[in-house]
Amino acid sequence: MRTIAILSFLLLLQFGFTGTLNAQQVKRFDPLKDDISNLLPPLAALMDSAIANNPYIQFRDLQVIVNNCKRKSNEIEWMRNIGFSADVRYGNFYNYSQNTVGGVEPPAVATNRAETKWGGAVYIKFPVYELVNRKNQLKMAGLEVDQAQKMAEVQRDEVRQLVIRQYNELVLKQRVLKVKSKFFETSKMSMVLVETEFLNGVIPLTEYSRLSEAASRTEVDYEVSRMDFLTAYLVLQEIVGINFQLTNQISGTDEGN
Repeated sequence: MRTIAILSFLLLLQFGFTGTLNAQQVKRFDPLKDDISNLLPPLAALMDSAIANNPYIQFRDLQVIVNNCKRKSNEIEWMRNIGFSADVRYGNFYNYSQNTVGGVEPPAVATNRAETKWGGAVYIKFPVYELVNRKNQLKMAGLEVDQAQKMAEVQRDEVRQLVIRQYNELVLKQRVLKVKSKFFETSKMSMVLVETEFLNGVIPLTEYSRLSEAASRTEVDYEVSRMDFLTAYLVLQEIVGINFQLTNQISGTDEGN
């Protein structure tokens, strides 16, 4: 699974670099005419990229590694009860002796010589508590590894669901934007006729005010829908960690540059 995610991520990186290098060849995206779902990478690739870039998943994966290290440490912890000690000494050693024979005390004899002495020992300890509790410690370490792996998988599932929701949200926002754009264009054309009729005295001021207010609401709805679409687009980019290299004509900016 991780290998597939890495390969997908590399493909997406290639997609991004290609879009940057060939910006002039990329189809200019018009949200009011083009279908954005046909220009984005496949949904599965977006999910793999989001997983590869998500810091929470990276944290969970690191936690799995940490818990594995703890488990291995617990498995060899018994070795601390076995040890070896050694010492080496070098120096001048003095020997003093005096023998008494027949009540006569001969002069004391002292010898001096340089010697090297060494010693070693092996020890084994049997702590009863650790011996009894060792099985529980190993079981707990194994469960911590399993727990960390499950949490990492849960985080991956949450990221996949987030990408799916945001992808569908973006597609929906574009469709709503197209509808609101048609209403807005129709409203603008209608207001041209209404203003002409008002100036010619065909409709009273009250009717003109009512129609003008309705046209203003239509324009506001269009602007709100436009910003909703742009927000959904940028949020999806942030989640998956990819610049889609689409020229957003409706916002007046070129993201490919």
